[in-house]
Amino acid sequence: MAWLLVIVAGFLETGFAVCLKLSHGFTRLWPTITFAAFALGSFGLLTLALRKLDVGPAYAVWTGIGAAGTAIYGMVFLGDVVSTLKIVSITLVIAGVIGLQLSGSAH
Repeated sequence: MAWLLVIVAGFLETGFAVCLKLSHGFTRLWPTITFAAFALGSFGLLTLALRKLDVGPAYAVWTGIGAAGTAIYGMVFLGDVVSTLKIVSITLVIAGVIGLQLSGSAH
């Protein structure tokens, strides 16, 4: 259950990063409100998960989902530049998170 909280928190992190961009420096009301809701939800779920999980692997999964998800969302929906290096880098982030999990560091 704790890992599910981390995964959902990671997707909420993607949401708050995208909404942060869409808020244009907190000058647009609804993206700003959505940013705040996603950020509170993300940090809240991560906090609950950390009651049961080691901080290193949990944080790596949370930030990995957030970073990869935000980069992919930007390329697909926001017109961010798509490059081979960017795709390889996202793949390496995901591989690093999986490697950390498989290393036995997590319970």
